[in-house]
Amino acid sequence: MRTFLETADIPTETTWIKSGRSGAAGHCVQVAAVGGGVALRHSKAPEHGAFLFTPQEMSSFVHGAKDGEFDFLLGQ
Repeated sequence: MRTFLETADIPTETTWIKSGRSGAAGHCVQVAAVGGGVALRHSKAPEHGAFLFTPQEMSSFVHGAKDGEFDFLLGQ
């Protein structure tokens, strides 16, 4: 599976979602189901493309985040 998608390679009908915790300032990333994987992009710069992960990779990341494995990156 490719790991990066140029904007032109992302289907125009793709539905992007973001966390409800993003707030009005736009500090967020968006995710979408694309080609059997999970795409991740910055909401303020969608023209820069998206990273593409397998469902298994995204599952591992989400579970790690829920478990607090990355809290040190936030100064916590």
